[in-house]
Parts: sequence; C-alpha cells; structure tokens
Amino acid sequence: MSTELIKAIVELNRDAALAELKTQIQAGSDPHQLLQESQAGMEQVGKRFETGDFFLSELLLSAEIFKYLAAELEPHLLAASGEKKLGKILMATPQGDIHDLGKNIVTLMLKTRGFEVIDLGVDVPVDKIVKTAIEEKPLVVGLSCLLTTVLDTMKQVEGQLRDAGLRDQTRFMIGGGVTNDSTQTYVNADFQSTDVIETVNYCLGVANAA
Repeated sequence: MSTELIKAIVELNRDAALAELKTQIQAGSDPHQLLQESQAGMEQVGKRFETGDFFLSELLLSAEIFKYLAAELEPHLLAASGEKKLGKILMATPQGDIHDLGKNIVTLMLKTRGFEVIDLGVDVPVDKIVKTAIEEKPLVVGLSCLLTTVLDTMKQVEGQLRDAGLRDQTRFMIGGGVTNDSTQTYVNADFQSTDVIETVNYCLGVANAA
C-alpha cells in the first residue's frame, strides 16, 4: 500500500499525489489497488470534514484531486479489464444536484469490469435521462444524489421509465449519501447503496442474469 499517496490526498497536495501515483504505476503497482488507496484518502478527508477539522472548501478540493487521479488511472484500469463487454449502464446525477464524486467512482469501476457506461453528468433533466434510456436500453439506470430535494426527481424518473415500458428489462438503482432503505422504497428503486463494491456487484449480478 502506498501510504504516501493517501498522505498526499489527505494533505490536499495534488502535485504530490499525482507524482506518487505515477511512480507507483511505473513500478508496476496494481491500478485497482491504487484506486482503492485513492478512495481511502478521500474517506479520511470525509472523516475530517465530519469532525469539523476540514471545511467544505477542503472537501471540494479533495474531490478535484481525486478526479485528476482517476483520469490518470483510467487507461491502466481499462487495459487490465480486457475486452469483455457485459452491457450498458446509464448513470446520472439528476437535475437539482451537481455532486458527482460517488457517481464518478462507480462509473470508473463499472468500466473496469467490462460495462459500457453512458454517463450523462450532473444536473440532468428527467426527460433526458428517460429519452437516453429509451434509446440505449441499458441493463441498469443508476442515479446518484447528495441532496434530499432530488429524491422526488428520482421518483419521477422511475415513473417515466415505467410509463415507457422499460421497467421489465431495465433495473433502477440509486446511491449517494442521503439515500437509504427508506428512500429506495420511496422512489421505487430495485437497489440502493452508498458502497461502490456493492453497487458494482449488483450490476454484475444483473448482467449475469440477463
């Protein structure tokens, strides 16, 4: 484990984090392990935010650092994943929310497992999500949010997917810090999690059952 990578992230030192990441890649370190270490650094930043040691500005800066690290890691992760394609996954942060860190981590991990991921980005209108789902017919539509005000939007997406006749062949999952069992029931989702590995395993299960 590269403790220096984790340390650089926690210290919010982008240059040091990138330099350590590149050193580890050149040394032949497992890119999946490096991604996990990057996530571990982010988790430590999150804990410091929760305890009041870090403020929102530090949290946002750490998210930007992670984006740089993920961009550096992505080609190495994809190269390690091989050519197997498991199907399409549609991902988005619905209109009214611009948070995307968790979504981006899940998207990257799904790509490395062989999925074709259609990432619509953040603040995406309901009609665009549903229109894309109709056109692409993904195995799973996944929505992420950090604002409770977006839960009603998620519910609208599920309803319109149902109206379009897609819910028989397309699973609907949600994630993000404000989601739980109750919100899963409220928006009528098939799956909910705030854990990246659980989410990826769910999608793998859907693909294997297809």
